Amino acid sequence: MAEQPKSKSYYQQNLNKVVDYIHNHLDTKIDIAQLADLSHFSKFHFHRITRAMLGEPIGAYITRARIETAAKMIRYSENQIEQIAYSVGFETPSSLSKAFKNHFGVSPSAYRKNKKLIIKTTNIMKTELNIKKPKILDIEDQKCLYYSMQGAYQDLDYGSAWEKLWAEVKTQKLFTKGINHIGLPYDDPKVTEADKIRYDACLIIHKDAKPNEDVGVKELKGGKFAVFLYQGSYKYFADVYNYMFNEWLINTDYELRDAPCREKYINDARRVEEHKLKTEFYIPIK
Repeated sequence: MAEQPKSKSYYQQNLNKVVDYIHNHLDTKIDIAQLADLSHFSKFHFHRITRAMLGEPIGAYITRARIETAAKMIRYSENQIEQIAYSVGFETPSSLSKAFKNHFGVSPSAYRKNKKLIIKTTNIMKTELNIKKPKILDIEDQKCLYYSMQGAYQDLDYGSAWEKLWAEVKTQKLFTKGINHIGLPYDDPKVTEADKIRYDACLIIHKDAKPNEDVGVKELKGGKFAVFLYQGSYKYFADVYNYMFNEWLINTDYELRDAPCREKYINDARRVEEHKLKTEFYIPIK
């Protein structure tokens, strides 16, 4: 029997399972890998899907659920704050106090003393994006030169990476038409520690090449992709991903494949104004 197409209700129903599990297990250590299994989402994209749908990283959601549950218990129960802290998963009462004050701006004890105090989180303004509706394309396998980097995306030396790759094109006489600049951002900075984030700068080539020192050669596997054209600053890429996963993906019948997203840089950022930069985002789908 053919697999049924995915829909918004599919994503929402599976997210509901994750959310229900979280709220029913606040007093225990919650394993993110177990949540990914429970969701039936692509493990490669679990964090991006849940962040887009929840409006925040899954870890932040768990922490907020604990803090807000504690706030209700502080206001509507007579339980000791220490007891409440343990019941919502904090290892020590001081950990709850610190998180509570960071979140609401007041301490748990001050909140208990002033029942009329209104606490709430601030609203986050959405960025207006210049992004086109996607094209659904079947992409063939592509050869590339690549240079791997690790660290926070905003701190990586992209200029040096592209220089290394183009120097290899010149050395190995690989120049042809259609050499494209592709970025492979493997990790979500809202989830992965900054020093562990991985990124490959790639040049799509059309001749056979050999690896040389820290410049490698590999094949980017093809397949079906939803391709979005975005115009604007690179600093809004996180908002672009949120739009693609939350506003678009869950309202379609597509499912994500276990493959990294791709970013195709159409302009030279050294010569084009920030707001005029164009980038194509390739989202792997089934």
